[in-house]
Amino acid sequence: MSFPFYISSKYTFSKKDSRFITFISSISIAGIALGVATLIIALSILDGFQKTITNKIIDFDSHIQISSYTNTLPDYRSELPVLKEKLYPYAIEINPFVSNLAIISSSIIKDGVSIKGIRPEDDWKGVKEDIVAGKFSLDKSGDYPAIIIGQKLADKLLVKVGDKVTVFALNKNKIPSPDNLPNIKKFVITGIFESGMAAYDDLVAYVNLNDAQNLFNTGSDISGYDIKVNNISKIDSLTNYLTDNLPYPYAVRSIYQIHRNIFTWIELQKKPIPIVLGLIIIVAVFNIIGTLLMIVLEKTNAVGIIKSLGATRRQIISIFIYQGIFLAIAGIAIGNIIAFVLTDLQLKYRIISIPSSVYFMSTVPIELSVHTFAGVSVLTFTLCIIASFIPSFIASKIQPVSTLRFN
Repeated sequence: MSFPFYISSKYTFSKKDSRFITFISSISIAGIALGVATLIIALSILDGFQKTITNKIIDFDSHIQISSYTNTLPDYRSELPVLKEKLYPYAIEINPFVSNLAIISSSIIKDGVSIKGIRPEDDWKGVKEDIVAGKFSLDKSGDYPAIIIGQKLADKLLVKVGDKVTVFALNKNKIPSPDNLPNIKKFVITGIFESGMAAYDDLVAYVNLNDAQNLFNTGSDISGYDIKVNNISKIDSLTNYLTDNLPYPYAVRSIYQIHRNIFTWIELQKKPIPIVLGLIIIVAVFNIIGTLLMIVLEKTNAVGIIKSLGATRRQIISIFIYQGIFLAIAGIAIGNIIAFVLTDLQLKYRIISIPSSVYFMSTVPIELSVHTFAGVSVLTFTLCIIASFIPSFIASKIQPVSTLRFN
C-alpha cells in the first residue's frame, strides 16, 4: 500500500480523528449517488419510451408504407413480385392491406373505427403477441367473418370474445345515396388485443383481407403495402428509392414520416437531458470540491507535519486525489445500485402507470442498458477526479513552517 493511499484512506474514513469529516464525506457520497441514479433512470426511461413506441408502431404498421393518392391500388398478386424485386435484399416482409374508416356497433353502442384487412398468413407479430382474450384468428366463425379489436374499443362497446358486432362502411368510399347504400356486415369477435397504446387499442380493428374487400366493395384492389426491412438504417434511402421508381398513384412514406409527431415528441423529450446532465455534474463537482476543501482545512496541521517529515508536493496532491477517487467510486457504486433496483422494480411490477391517451402506453417504460450505466459512471468518475485537483493543489501549497508555528 502506497503512502498517499494509506493517509488518504485514514482521512476519508477515520472515525477517531473527526466525525465531522466523516459526515461530510457521507453527504458527498450521497449527493453523487443520487445524481448518478437520477441520470441513469432518466436516460433509461427516455430510451424505453423510444424503443417501446418504435417497436409498437413497427409491429402494428411497418417500416415503410405504400399507399395510393386515389385510395386504391391494383391487385397485389401481380404487383407483389415487382416490389420484392425492387426491394431485394432488404425487404423481409411485404404485406398487402385494405384499410378504411367505418362505424362499428354492438347491440347498444356505436363508435368509429379503422378497419384494416390483412392476410392471415402474414406475420403480424405485434397483434399476435398482444392478444389478451381469444386468439389471433381471421378465419370465418360459423356464418360470420372474424374481427379482432382492441381492449379499449371492446370496453366501449361492452363486448367480449364470441359476441357479434355490426360494421357500417361506405360503398366504394362514396357518400351514401338511394343509389349507393352503405354496406352493412356482421362480424364475430375472435380476439381482443391490448398494446397499451390508445391509438391502436381504441381505433383499429383487424379482419381478413378478403372480408375487407367485400365490406368496402373494392373488388381485387387494395389500399397499400406494409413493408418491413432488415436494416433500419436503410429506411430513408429505400423510401426515396421507391418514391423515385414507383409511378402515380403510388405514395411512399416511412415510419418517421407517418408518425412524425410521435418521433418529434421523443426528440423533444431528449433536449433537456444536456441541461439535466450539466446540473447533476455541477452538483457532483461541488460535492467533491467542498468535501475535500473541508478536509484540507481540518487537516492543515496534519498536512504540515507530513510535509515536514519529507512528503513531496506530488504525494500531498496524490493523497487528496485518492480521496476524490474514494468518494467518486462509493457514490457511483451506490448510485448504480439504486438505479438498477428502482428500474428493475418498475420492469417487474409496473409500479408507475401513465395515461395511455397522452403517452401512447399505460406504464412507464424502462430500457436497461449497460451502455447507459457505464457511460454515466465513467463521465461522473472523470469529472470527480478533475474536480479533486482544485483542493489537492491548495493542500500542496501549504507551508509546514506556517502550520506548525500556529499549532
